[in-house]
Amino acid sequence: MEIDKSIFKSYDIRGEVGVQLTNEVAERVGRGFAEWLKAEGTVAVGWDMRPDSLELANAVIKGLTEQGRNVISVGLIPSDVACFACMYLDGVVASAMITASHNPGKDNGIKLYTRQGKYAVGVSLEEGLGAIRDLAIANQWGTHEPGSVTEQNINDPWISHALTFVSPETWPNYHIAIDAGNGMYGALGADLEAKLPLQVDQLYYELDGTFPNHVANPKIPENLKDLITKIKTEHLDFGVAFDGDGDRAVMVDEKGRMLPGTIMMAIITNYLLKDHPNETVIYNVVTGRVVPELVEKLGGKAIREKVGHTYIQEDMAKYDAIFGGETSGHFFFRDNYGADSGMIGALIGIQALVDSGKKLSELYDEYNIYPTIDEINFEVENKDAVLERIKTDFADGEIDTLDGISVSYPYGWINVRPSNTEPILRLNVEANTQKQLDELVNRVKSIIKT
Repeated sequence: MEIDKSIFKSYDIRGEVGVQLTNEVAERVGRGFAEWLKAEGTVAVGWDMRPDSLELANAVIKGLTEQGRNVISVGLIPSDVACFACMYLDGVVASAMITASHNPGKDNGIKLYTRQGKYAVGVSLEEGLGAIRDLAIANQWGTHEPGSVTEQNINDPWISHALTFVSPETWPNYHIAIDAGNGMYGALGADLEAKLPLQVDQLYYELDGTFPNHVANPKIPENLKDLITKIKTEHLDFGVAFDGDGDRAVMVDEKGRMLPGTIMMAIITNYLLKDHPNETVIYNVVTGRVVPELVEKLGGKAIREKVGHTYIQEDMAKYDAIFGGETSGHFFFRDNYGADSGMIGALIGIQALVDSGKKLSELYDEYNIYPTIDEINFEVENKDAVLERIKTDFADGEIDTLDGISVSYPYGWINVRPSNTEPILRLNVEANTQKQLDELVNRVKSIIKT
């Protein structure tokens, strides 16, 4: 069979089940992963709640064992537990997670992680996924003594690990709502909450990979309507929403406002750096200026990186950073082996709120310094040609090409970057005033639409 190369994304594998991602493809990926891995040792495999995830996991396990790798099956878990498995389990050198995160139910995918010293690092297209793709496509394999498969549940150790980041004994009895989106937080949420002094109204904790209530992507306002209604009608202290595989979380204040990724990063940065100055924080090119400015104010070092999960994760190891973040809601922590976690991000967000003595809306307003826009996507025929026009027309600013085209001025910045898989340009803009913001946005739009 022919493998569709397009399912190999920048930092994971995703495609339509039965069409692009079949059991045979998953088995070949497992084989390729086993062959590509340089370190000798066992591979942990977990999966999410999608109807076909267990079947795909078994196919990956078959591929791994056929190429001589022993496997520990860690069962139905959030993606952050797959990273934890890579570091927590003796003899494990890598892990695979079957999930398509927040994608619709017809899709599924595979995330791969490796142990690199004291870090769990996602395998990106540039740093291994491309090679694994090529091995899977070639489908030429050596003969190995088959590996073994054992099972181990690590959910309780994971929860204990997550709780080391906070001090629940200092928390008031907040009354909150949590929306699991029928995703993987629902598998562990009740066990975690039993150890916290919170009154939690649970929304959609039933595991259901068809997403009967809403798509489990908390960055889309439409998906937060039920949570916001609950918070406002019952006058709750705040709310939290998780994505499908549980590695992202967003907080919603008591006024029903979702905290943008930049604001959450600022809150977490302040919490971590106030007692640990001179540390490094990684942020991506579409993060608001409040984050690097706060890092510098607190005596730390801010390092700017491309948008992308594995880019941040690789930098966490490279720079031994205490924290890294993406505006999408992926938050990475050195003490979590450099990996991201929705659960840990939410717990630290709550601890930071407790320590501030404020309402969540007050923290939001404290860091909501610069007017910005929600990312705008433009469909274009020739992405490169449009980017060149932007570079020419914005020559009066400071230009860099770390990720697409970024242009900085004393009063604001723009970033226009291309999608890796679609004929789309993504626009992010921030400025000192709304008037300056509107002018920058309109200036970009006039170029793109020319």
